[in-house]
Amino acid sequence: MKKYGWGELPEPVREAIRNRVGEIGRVGEIEVGQSSNFAAVFHRDGSAPMFVKGVEGVSPAMRWLRNEADLGTLVSGIAPAVHFSADIEDWLLVGFEYVTGRRAQLRPGSPDLARIAETVNRIGDIEAPDLKPLEQRWKSSWWPELAQERPEIVGDWDIDELTAWERKAPALTAGGSLLHTDLHADQFLIPATGDIRVIDWGWPARGAAWIDPAFMVLRLIGAGHQEMDAETWAKTNTRWSEATEEEITAFAVYVAGLWSYKAATTARLARIARDYAGWRLTSASATLAVPSPPPKVIPRP
Repeated sequence: MKKYGWGELPEPVREAIRNRVGEIGRVGEIEVGQSSNFAAVFHRDGSAPMFVKGVEGVSPAMRWLRNEADLGTLVSGIAPAVHFSADIEDWLLVGFEYVTGRRAQLRPGSPDLARIAETVNRIGDIEAPDLKPLEQRWKSSWWPELAQERPEIVGDWDIDELTAWERKAPALTAGGSLLHTDLHADQFLIPATGDIRVIDWGWPARGAAWIDPAFMVLRLIGAGHQEMDAETWAKTNTRWSEATEEEITAFAVYVAGLWSYKAATTARLARIARDYAGWRLTSASATLAVPSPPPKVIPRP
């Protein structure tokens, strides 16, 4: 994905931003993630700063950014407010409230954990009847594909048992709550004062309120919690306790298949690319003569 600085944007895009942001005092460009072509904080004369993200061209990244813009007041007070959304030529531009804060700490004993639980519960209490159900996104079957392409990952696990659990999972996610579906430490902005804000709402869905807490269990384990301790945190502090043992197990098996398949296929593509690059470098048919440096000329005295 091509990255643009403020001065590199097409003039119609720059003009559209100026018209919506107002008088610009300074542009603070920030490091852009993988899902945006442009991101910057616009410091405005006499007004609060505004954070603007832009995506060029129809793509999944544009759809994710549009999802963030379309949530609107549904996540008011939890996500940064949306100030504008505009389609300019082949660009989508979205202006957000600029929120400062540090990333959450998920390690065992972190004082952030209680506030994170409160925030996750606030999300789960929001009804989202107009959002696409998570069940519709979870129609793929990952374990059989993984067994075929990377059998060493499946190992001695019973592929029939894994597939049976995986097929149960989509229907068990049904519910009416708002889901973020990608919560992790970097998605929580913790300000010096005030409520935590949750960012990057590119994959929202509707489903059971225990699902975001279940994702958080995985993140806690990744941050150093033991499995039992992570589940105890979720059961004690969130709506994870509303799920049955069957639902949690089906969730765990489905997500393990999904994440393993994505990681495995990405690694496979990387390996193919490395092998091809090696072939290009060593193949006689692809060898290019490396020009020798010009001879050093020693001036005559």
